[in-house]
Amino acid sequence: MHMETNIQNEAFQWSALHTRYQHERKVEAMLNAKGFETFLPTYQTVRQWKDRKKSITEPLFPGYLFIAGVNERRLQALSIPGACTIVCVAGTPATIPSTEIEAIRRCVSDPWRVEPHPRLQGGDSVRVRSGPLAGVEGILVRVKDSCRLVVSVEILGRAAAVEIDAACVTKTNWGDTQQISSAQDPAGALHFS
Repeated sequence: MHMETNIQNEAFQWSALHTRYQHERKVEAMLNAKGFETFLPTYQTVRQWKDRKKSITEPLFPGYLFIAGVNERRLQALSIPGACTIVCVAGTPATIPSTEIEAIRRCVSDPWRVEPHPRLQGGDSVRVRSGPLAGVEGILVRVKDSCRLVVSVEILGRAAAVEIDAACVTKTNWGDTQQISSAQDPAGALHFS
């Protein structure tokens, strides 16, 4: 019975498969035909051409799809035209927790509400898209369960941080915003909450 549980767990371990550009749907169809369980999250978007607008379905994670139980059938999965590699850690397919897969499934169940978003990390240079701070640029800093936008006045060698919703910011290039020197005195920073 213990062996049966391991086989069952193996079948539901999810991994990510990298595909060639715009081959996600073709690879998914061929994998399904070979008996693999796959998941290709998609979202709806509107594309504007010169003469028309059209609603289309796009992969939520371009170039990737999720595949279950690939450890034992890795070569078979990679033999599919358009399949490039399986995302691995130390030569073993990286396991994606089923809770993350379930969260993505729930998000894409309403395709008009989900869209790709760059993953923001503390230290990223960002610009505020909406709200009273729209257009302000700074550095995103995570403090416990909240995010703060740090703006600096270089000539004074001081900075201020204001709490902000991370969903209201977009990542910018490092050269486009002012940077905070790590040598600045942290006691000199002003914080607003």
